[in-house]
This record gives sequence, C-alpha cells and structure tokens, in this order.
Amino acid sequence: MIVADIMTANPVTVNMDTELLVIKDIFDHVYFHHLLVENESDKTIAGVISDCDLLSALSPYIHTASETLRDIETLQKRAHQIMSRQIDTVTPTTDCNIAVQKMLDADISCLPVVGDDKVILGIVTWKDFLIHYLKQQSPKTISALL
Repeated sequence: MIVADIMTANPVTVNMDTELLVIKDIFDHVYFHHLLVENESDKTIAGVISDCDLLSALSPYIHTASETLRDIETLQKRAHQIMSRQIDTVTPTTDCNIAVQKMLDADISCLPVVGDDKVILGIVTWKDFLIHYLKQQSPKTISALL
C-alpha cells in the first residue's frame, strides 16, 4: 500500500505571513490538528503548524478577564514565527511502511505529501494509518477494540 491510498488530498494550507488570529480561527472550526504552510509564490512546502504549536505561542489569558493588550498582540504573530521548518515529507508513491517508520523515527504525527517539485499534494497523519489498520481487521476484532 502507498501513501496515496490513505492521504488527505488538497489539505488546508496557510502562507508564511498568515496571522495567528486566522490560524486560531481555522483550528477552532475544523476537526484536524495540522496546517501546512506553503510558500505563496510556488505552493511548495515551507513548514507545518500543529494545534500544539499554536497553543504554545498564544497567551493563556486570551478571551479571559485577565486579558491585556500584550496578550492580544500574540494573535498578530505570523505563521513563519511558530512553524516547524525541519520537516520530513513523503510522496504519494511512498510505501506506507516507510512513511510510518519516518513518523516514528522523527517522533512526529503527520507528514506532508509532496510532488517531486515539493508542491503540496496532501497530508498523511497517524490517524490515517490507524483508520486504515482498523479497516483491515475483521468486524469481530474491531468490536473487541471498541
């Protein structure tokens, strides 16, 4: 099996100058945990932002009675200020076993899927692998796990 069989194609992306306010709004309204950051000029991968990266960058006082101007200003930071730049990637034709091993070796929870030109094609996460694994099990096994 290859990554193309289980990846999410055309993932939500942001560019390097996207404000954290916009990124927070995206994470607040969707059911995923990673945003890919692209170079706006050529749509190539520049970085990855996880929901944990965002939470670490924001003030814990946002939207509380203790909120100050300095807390609000954290929302004006840009994607390039919090994104992970050292990223592993895979191609759609990468064997899933190799992709899983990459994730385990790097202790990461997603891999951007890119073409030979590094243009973003999709994303594959640990959940994608687990869902595929469960689908391969018999209904009796799945019932036992749930």
